[in-house]
Amino acid sequence: MTPSDREATGLLTHPDDLVRLLDATGGRHANPEFDPWVADLDVDALVDLHRDMVVVRRLDAEATALQRQGELGLWPPLAGQEAAQIGSARALHDDDFVFSSYREHAVAWLRGVRPDELLSVWRGTAASGWNPFEKRMAIPNIIIGAQSLHAVGWAMGARWEDSSNASIAYFGDGATSEGDVNEALVFASSFDAPVVFFCQNNGWAISEPVGLQSKQPLARRADGFGMPGIRVDGNDVLAVLAVTRWALDRARRGEGPTFIEAVTYRMGPHTTADDPKRYRTDDDLAAWRERDPITRLHAFLEASGIDVEALDADAKAAADRAAAELRAGLTAIADPEPMSVFDHVYAEPNSHLERQRDRYGRYLAMFDEEGER
Repeated sequence: MTPSDREATGLLTHPDDLVRLLDATGGRHANPEFDPWVADLDVDALVDLHRDMVVVRRLDAEATALQRQGELGLWPPLAGQEAAQIGSARALHDDDFVFSSYREHAVAWLRGVRPDELLSVWRGTAASGWNPFEKRMAIPNIIIGAQSLHAVGWAMGARWEDSSNASIAYFGDGATSEGDVNEALVFASSFDAPVVFFCQNNGWAISEPVGLQSKQPLARRADGFGMPGIRVDGNDVLAVLAVTRWALDRARRGEGPTFIEAVTYRMGPHTTADDPKRYRTDDDLAAWRERDPITRLHAFLEASGIDVEALDADAKAAADRAAAELRAGLTAIADPEPMSVFDHVYAEPNSHLERQRDRYGRYLAMFDEEGER
């Protein structure tokens, strides 16, 4: 990766301002400000973080393979972003509410979403894969950045009800150029909404480098909205956990929103319909493989004296179970009845929807009539 490439991506132009507790080789770096936020983590908790990342990487690989086999219509891979998602999701309380984009499969996994619920939307058998109120996580949002407004609205309601809960909005670097995200930042700041804006800066808004839309780190945009902005090494699960805990604590204490920029990298394509080789180099990819979030935590655990053979065996067994559950869940998904597309569109019936239902029913009936001839 050349210096010009680094400048174009906007990822490494300011490497020194990243919060980092584990470096790329697994070395532990002291940080007086953020060390206390992960001081409670014992070996078992670190092993859990490692297992989480291994499992979701396997699930992501399985889903990508299933799409290539024609079992899914599309899949947006998360490979490389495991630490950003696992670290931040582990910081949440059960009653907090998550508003995600379409790539936060690891967050969904930790919120208790079953594999069949995760895949049904991408298989085209459901408009929403799970009950948001049960999982405390809204269904994936395809409209870029719209979930940020939803997160702020929920957070404002929580504040007015004197709730101690917070919301978190996940979005990518490309979404920061959308009006919805900027409007959400304005509302959140104006009303001191207990919300965390979690931007996964994975380097590419589909095929355009982040440097095209921002000449400065994205976290610096928070200054203009009157809220703290912080950059964290998104491949360092400990640093992500610490920073997100800190931001959520601010929100719960009534100090308002925080903007987190997790600097990470999308190792795969934007979606399975994308070919990243058309716009990035193998050298770029190789440089980021050296910063792999799973390898980094594994090295730290090994240096701590843990039995890495047992660690690897445990993680592999968990990943195998999850992969088997995912494939079994996929084959168990039944095709929906055609008329069910009208279910759950509105809370109450209305004439507009009933007219559509009637027309569609008559359209389907034509095929039955043709079959009888």
